[in-house]
Amino acid sequence: MLSKVKLKNTDLNVSNVCYGTNMLGTAYDQAASSALLGQFASYGGNFIDTARSYGDWIPTAPKGASERAVGAWLKGQNRDNFVIATKGAMVDLRVGDWRNRVTAEDIASDLGESLDHLGVKTIDLYWLHADNPQAPVGPIMDALIGHQKAGQIRYFGASNWAPGRIQEAQAYSKSKGHQGFVAVQPFWGLAVPNPEGAAAAGYGAYYEDGFAAVHGDLPMIPYSGQSRGFFSKLASGEDKLDDGMKSMYLNDGNRAKLKAVQAVAQKHNASINDVVLAYLINQPSQTIPIIGAFRKEQLEETVKGAGLKLSAEDVKALRA
Repeated sequence: MLSKVKLKNTDLNVSNVCYGTNMLGTAYDQAASSALLGQFASYGGNFIDTARSYGDWIPTAPKGASERAVGAWLKGQNRDNFVIATKGAMVDLRVGDWRNRVTAEDIASDLGESLDHLGVKTIDLYWLHADNPQAPVGPIMDALIGHQKAGQIRYFGASNWAPGRIQEAQAYSKSKGHQGFVAVQPFWGLAVPNPEGAAAAGYGAYYEDGFAAVHGDLPMIPYSGQSRGFFSKLASGEDKLDDGMKSMYLNDGNRAKLKAVQAVAQKHNASINDVVLAYLINQPSQTIPIIGAFRKEQLEETVKGAGLKLSAEDVKALRA
């Protein structure tokens, strides 16, 4: 079973992994989506992450397909048993609107649609899916604080924001007597990405690029936390990697890191994937990775990896 932790800066008790649902409602129909969410819940999982834009890259899918799939499943559950997170203010993939939508108006529009899709009155953790680095932080934070006061969201966080911008937003919030962001959702996994490959795939800034400066104060809830299974595939041979995986992760640093992963796995009689997930969960500052398991066996392995205890020496060896 997954353990529960209190998310720092909040009163939210969440499972020590979060379930990412970007493929629900599209690659997986409602029946399959509900089955996956039910299995996650059966293991003690209660922290679910979606986004207003998930599924909008498929023209034939309904608007907000992932949120709708989560919402349809949630209708048959006790709402109080789950912590629902979603994201807004992303570019509009459906209509090809590539302008920066991190504005008070677009946040309000996306939030309203998310509440409707999910069928809830309040979103527990609302993420800004992107940043507008050219815009002052004040109006952005004021908009979020306003929605919180209105009861539409309980807490809010930053996804794909640079560390400096997060610090700027936190300073502004503090000047207003508000806690500001309660968590950060960066791109982070044990495999260090090739910057060009990550950028081409649309990924945000990687954790190692300065996020440690805010990690002590803010929990990290990273996406791509399992590095897309890269190390398990690499252990089977580089010919098992597709072009996308090679572009994203294949480099000499990760080739060397595989040896450390294998050594820690052997030490704990664990799988490579167990170690990759446990690396994040056992960080010295609170880290709750988002997992993207879409098969029963993957979810079972995730539960095992989430319970693996690594020493500080293990974590240091893996990082090095």
